[in-house]
Amino acid sequence: MTDTPDISPIRTAVSKNLGSRYRAESRFRAAGLAAVAAAVGILILLLSSIVSGGLPAFSANQLHLTVDLDEELVDPSGERSEDSLRRGSYSRILQNAVRTEFPEVTGRRDLRNLFSLYTALNATRLMDEVLEDPTLIGTQYRFTMPLADDLDLYLKGMLVDERSFEPQGTLSLDVSDDGVIVRSSATDFRDLASEVARTLRARATLLEVDADMLAERAEGLSGTEAEDMLYDAELNRRQAAEIRARLETEAGPIALDGSLPSILVESDGRTVLLTDLARNGAGGTGRFLLGSEAVDGESNWSLQVIDTPAERRRVSDQLIVWTRALEARGAISAAFNTYLFANADSREPELAGVKGALYGSILTMIITIIISVPIGVFTALYLEEYAPKNRFTALIEVNINNLAAVPSIVFGLLGLAVFINAFGLPRSAPLVGGLVLSLMTLPTVIIATRAALKAVPQSIREAALAVGASRTQTVFHHVLPLAAPGILTGAIIGLAQAMGETAPLLMIGMVAFIADAPTLGLEGFTEPATVMPVQIFLWSDGAERAFQARTAAAILVLLALMIGFNALAIYLRRRFERRW
Repeated sequence: MTDTPDISPIRTAVSKNLGSRYRAESRFRAAGLAAVAAAVGILILLLSSIVSGGLPAFSANQLHLTVDLDEELVDPSGERSEDSLRRGSYSRILQNAVRTEFPEVTGRRDLRNLFSLYTALNATRLMDEVLEDPTLIGTQYRFTMPLADDLDLYLKGMLVDERSFEPQGTLSLDVSDDGVIVRSSATDFRDLASEVARTLRARATLLEVDADMLAERAEGLSGTEAEDMLYDAELNRRQAAEIRARLETEAGPIALDGSLPSILVESDGRTVLLTDLARNGAGGTGRFLLGSEAVDGESNWSLQVIDTPAERRRVSDQLIVWTRALEARGAISAAFNTYLFANADSREPELAGVKGALYGSILTMIITIIISVPIGVFTALYLEEYAPKNRFTALIEVNINNLAAVPSIVFGLLGLAVFINAFGLPRSAPLVGGLVLSLMTLPTVIIATRAALKAVPQSIREAALAVGASRTQTVFHHVLPLAAPGILTGAIIGLAQAMGETAPLLMIGMVAFIADAPTLGLEGFTEPATVMPVQIFLWSDGAERAFQARTAAAILVLLALMIGFNALAIYLRRRFERRW
């Protein structure tokens, strides 16, 4: 008779550890979910930051002007020839059109300020439209051009902080030799006068604190350095004392300067910039920025306060007033920013576009595809299906794997030394860029292709050989079609990675400023060009604030191209995938 073993101790031990095992599994699953959630959260944060920063660049405020294409200005020779039309005074035509909107502007400095509503490069755009349609000569033509970049940002609410107030009293504007006297029947300016007073007191306090710090630091120094600090401290104390003396004086208005918020009084096509405020809040004095007529008992008026001081912004109060007036007249409208896709790069943000970089990327990727994909696939086929397994092929495989880990800038140095210096190929051309990116992409294509070939079962090869197929027929009729999804996926992912590279292209000169898009043809492969990642790099370093939005918009365009490449890889994989 066989004795039955007693398994109760085993069951007891298992039951004792079962709860801790379940808890450990739950902790592991929770950690995995937390990691996925963190990754998704970071991705959403990154994308939302890029989208919010780039969306303003996809819209543009455009200025519509009726220009008089006078024949004497457009065609100075009267020949209607291209050479004569190119010598036309198109800048003067635009200046005349904007002066028509504001005939009261006559001073040289004011006119220069008025003409900064748009960039002078728009004269070339007007010339191109006349060259395209010479029948416009001698007519009144409605010309549309982008508003200056800073004013475009102002209308989008991204340049200054401002507020509007609806006053209670009626407005009177009296013109005198000292300017415009502004009065309200109610104390509509009292709160603004109190705000300005508080701001000045805070400024005086900061000056006094800064003076004390400078004096304290000067005690530990000697010579001219200590004297300079003591001089600066005394200067700060003097300025603070002047501010406090001005505020403590009961009589007299509070003077407004460029370091304080700008207060604008708007009434029926007139705008007055206040230069001082009465302490009782009944009004002040100022000067006309728009219009010049007196007003008595006007009830339909408003107060506009620009909290960002004039000395801390790039646009003056006058430009802001002109822009608001043009918008009220319907001469400024917001529309989709076609310039972003129709123009190449420009020094002026409002005219800068991605067309040149997009064309350069297309031409560069064509060269990369033509070279890296066939060479990479056939190299992998030879190494996997035909090459004998010896030390020489093992050395080649090791070097291919090592090349895949080489920093991309090394390939840029190689391209600079070989393709440009040794072979004399044109600098900053898509041909050279494609060759450099091909060298960088080849290891990725070879490794991905070999992995796809290894995934094909050996039984497929044996079955083909058993029915009489040759080695080449077996590879190209059976193995390669089955490995095609993996090969295409690896190749497209490698090309997408190459499209996002910047460092190797910087080394071969594709960082140059390119104002014209290359030709989408054979000649375009040797023309100067840049690519999307380099364009993003250039714009991110731009001094103009509007380039920040252009940078984010270009990133979105590049991301769209990358997503398209990966979507194509997924589609091709599912389209050609076979199951066995």
